[in-house]
Amino acid sequence: MSRLARQVDAVNLGQGFPEGLEPREVIEAAMRALSDGPHQYPPMLGLPALRRAVADNARRFLGLEVDWETEVLVTSGATEALADAFFGLLNPGDEVVLIEPAYDSYPVIVRRAGAVPVPVRLRPPDWALPRAELEAAITPRTRAIVVNTPMNPIGKAFDDADLRFLADLMLKHDLVAIADEVYEHLVFDGLSHKSLFALPEVRDRVVRIGSAGKTFSLTGWKVGYITAGAKLMAPIARAHQFVTFTTPPALQAAVAFGLGLPDSYYLGLRSTLEVRRDHLVGGLRRAGFAASDVAATYFALADVSSLDPAGDDAEFCRRLTLEAGVTAVPISAFYGEREVKSHIRFCFAKPPATLDAALERLGRWRERQAPRAT
Repeated sequence: MSRLARQVDAVNLGQGFPEGLEPREVIEAAMRALSDGPHQYPPMLGLPALRRAVADNARRFLGLEVDWETEVLVTSGATEALADAFFGLLNPGDEVVLIEPAYDSYPVIVRRAGAVPVPVRLRPPDWALPRAELEAAITPRTRAIVVNTPMNPIGKAFDDADLRFLADLMLKHDLVAIADEVYEHLVFDGLSHKSLFALPEVRDRVVRIGSAGKTFSLTGWKVGYITAGAKLMAPIARAHQFVTFTTPPALQAAVAFGLGLPDSYYLGLRSTLEVRRDHLVGGLRRAGFAASDVAATYFALADVSSLDPAGDDAEFCRRLTLEAGVTAVPISAFYGEREVKSHIRFCFAKPPATLDAALERLGRWRERQAPRAT
C-alpha cells in the first residue's frame, strides 16, 4: 500500500510510523554520544546505563522491581526481541497461540523457529477476548501464547479481567507468554498500561518487550528491550548473541537518556496523540466512515462494510488510494486467513496538516460516492 501511495502521491495514513513527534533532546543525546564514543562493540546484553533505565522505567510506571543485570536485554528493535524470544524458548513442534489480528512477523518467526502458530481470532464489533476458543486452542504441545497489549492494529488494551484469565490459563497449562507491549506509553484518556508481567504469580513466565521506536517516535533507530526472569532470559540472550549480538551504542545511550525524561514528556506525547486521534476519528465520522473509539496505539479503525459491497478490504484500500488519494491498511492483512475483511486502519500519528489533507480528500471522495452508497 505504501508503494502504491508513493506512485500516485496519496496521503499515506497506512504505514504505522509517526511524524513530527521526535523529542529533540533525545536526538541531541544521540549526537553527543556519536561524537564522544565509544564506537566499538558495547556489552552483548546492552549498555548498563540503558538496562538500568529500562528497569527504572518499569519501577516508575508499573511499580515493578527488575534486576537490570540479569533481567534486561537490549535488542536491535522489538522485532529482533520477538525473534530472540521465539528462537530461544521454542523447540520444533511446539505450538504457539497467536491472538489475531496480529503483527505479521509473529507467525513467520514462529515457523522459522520450527514451531506451529495456532491462531485465535478476535472479531468485531467488540473485539472481545474469545475465552472458550483460547482454552480450546491449547494442547499438550502448546508452549507459549503471544499477548500484544496495547494491540496493533485495533488499539485494544487488555483489562484486568483479560490479563487475569490469561494468567490463569498460563498456570493451568504450564505456558509462557511473549508480551509485546511496545505501545505501553501510548494509552489514552487517563488510563494506564497494564502488563501480565505485573502479576506476581506469572512474572517468571512472562517475556516483556518494549520499544524505544514507539516511546520516542524514532522507529528507524530500531532499539528494543526485553525484560524477563533470569531463567527465561538465559536462552533468549544466547539467541540474541547469534542474531545481532548488539545494538549501536550511541543510540542505546540516547534511549537511556530518553527513558529518564520527566513525566511531562510522556504526558505530553499522550496529549498530543489524543488530539490527533480525536481530529482523525471525528473527521472520519463526519465524512461518513464508521470509525471506532481508540483506547491506545497510533491507529484508528473504520468499519467500511457499508461502503464496500464486495467485502474485500484490500481491494477497497487500493481503490481508496487511487480514487481518493488516501492510503489505509486492510485489517485482513493481520489475519492468517484474511477472515475479517470489514475494517481498515488509519494512522493518526501524523502532523495536523497531513490529517487535514487526508480528511479533505476523503470528504470529497465520499461526496462523489454518496449516490453509490445509498
